[in-house]
Amino acid sequence: MSFRFLAPSFLIVAMIAFLVSLGFWQLDRADQKRNIESSIEKANTGVVELIVNENELLNKEYYEVRLQGSYIKDKQFIYDNQIVDQVSGYYVLTPFVLNGQTNAVMVNRGFIPWKGRRDKLADITVDSNLREIKIQVSKPVKRMELKTNNIGNQFPVLIQAIDFDVIEEISNISFVDVIGLLDSSSANGFIRKWEPYTGTIEKHIGYAIQWFLMALVLGIIGVRIALKQRNK
Repeated sequence: MSFRFLAPSFLIVAMIAFLVSLGFWQLDRADQKRNIESSIEKANTGVVELIVNENELLNKEYYEVRLQGSYIKDKQFIYDNQIVDQVSGYYVLTPFVLNGQTNAVMVNRGFIPWKGRRDKLADITVDSNLREIKIQVSKPVKRMELKTNNIGNQFPVLIQAIDFDVIEEISNISFVDVIGLLDSSSANGFIRKWEPYTGTIEKHIGYAIQWFLMALVLGIIGVRIALKQRNK
């Protein structure tokens, strides 16, 4: 068998293997999302628990819980570069301290569109009165690494990613490593659409089918080339 035939054959086989691996990767992603949705469903089938110690939240991912305490109104963060319903804007992040506790919970109070005015924030003021709020517990996802000198220290502070090491340094507040997604039934919030996994399982399965079909087509092309070479 000539090198002229071996080289393209090797490339075709390698490409088929690569496409198949992409297909299985998408199926694996679909399974991960399916497990997450299952966890969310199981987590929220009982009574909404009142959490009195912020460290209990570390084991409550996806759970809906109640918190009693107060917002730290003068240490808010603007989580920029967000898209909701194809509209650009920002999330409002406000520290919340439970009664009798020291560490704060970062509460995402919802989304606000920029509406073409990046030089002017909406009114995000909130009082520091004692209150009860309902949240869904989420783990923060870092979009990028930040250095302290990348952002200012004039509150509300504009941030591009949630990095508690940086946030704690700027605010001089200690946080528990979770984000509380404020429920729509709680006051002092903005646009709240906490459904990050809706429809993504089907999307991953669709991508997997595409990769497998591409591998199949490439395999058929490879077989036809091999047959032609054999008949020469």
